[in-house]
Amino acid sequence: MRRSILICCALLVIASSAFADLTKEEVKRLNEAGAVLTELRNVPDKGIPEDLWNKAECVVVIPSLKKGAFVVGGEYGAGVMSCRKGQQWSGPVFMQLAKGSWGLQIGAEQIDLVLLVMNRRGLNKLLQDKVSIGADASAAAGPVGRTAAAATDAQLHAEMLSYSRTQGVFAGIDLSGGVLRPDKDANAHAYGPDVEPRQIVMGEQHSARLDAAEPFLKALRQETRATTGRK
Repeated sequence: MRRSILICCALLVIASSAFADLTKEEVKRLNEAGAVLTELRNVPDKGIPEDLWNKAECVVVIPSLKKGAFVVGGEYGAGVMSCRKGQQWSGPVFMQLAKGSWGLQIGAEQIDLVLLVMNRRGLNKLLQDKVSIGADASAAAGPVGRTAAAATDAQLHAEMLSYSRTQGVFAGIDLSGGVLRPDKDANAHAYGPDVEPRQIVMGEQHSARLDAAEPFLKALRQETRATTGRK
C-alpha cells in the first residue's frame, strides 16, 4: 500500500513538472513576442495608438512570420496571447495563425504581427476552437500614430485591429482570411492537458511556474514614452 502511494506521488510530481516544461521553440516564441511589443510600443508617432492599446481586451503577437511559413499543407505562424483582467494581464495563451489570403509584403523575408482584440465579443470568439478573421470576427488594419484620432469608423468598431512590421516599417495590415486558434500542444506543455484557454484568460490558471513568460508579460505592463495611461 505504501509503495503504491509513493508511486502515485512520484507520478504526480513528474506530471506537474512536465506541464511547465516548454520546448525551446515555445520559450523562443515568448521571448520574441516580448521583444516585438517592447519595440513597437515605443516607436515615436508611428506605433500602436496608446488610447487603442488601453482599450484592448487582449493582445496577440505572432513574431518572425517567415515567407515559407504559409505554404500548401497548412503551415502556420506561432505566437502568444494575453488578456486583461483588471489592471493585470493573464498568463500567455499559445496561439496559431493559419494561412490567410493576404500574402506577405513584396520583398519581405519575414514580418511581425500584432493583433488587438478590442471587445468582449472578439475575445469570446477567439476562445472558441478557431476563429476566421474577417468572417467570424470583424477585423481591420489598425491605425498608426500616437493617438487614434485618425482611425476610420470601421477601425473604431472592429472587433480586432491588426498591425505588421516589415523591414523596420510598422503599419496596419488586413488579415482577413486568416484563422486563429489556440495551440493545444503548447498550452498543454505550459498548463496541463485539461486546461482550457478560457481558464487561463480568466486567471484560473496562471504562469507562476513559467519563468519564460516574464519578458512577454513585462512588455505588456510597460509604459511607453508617449503615455501616462494605465499599464
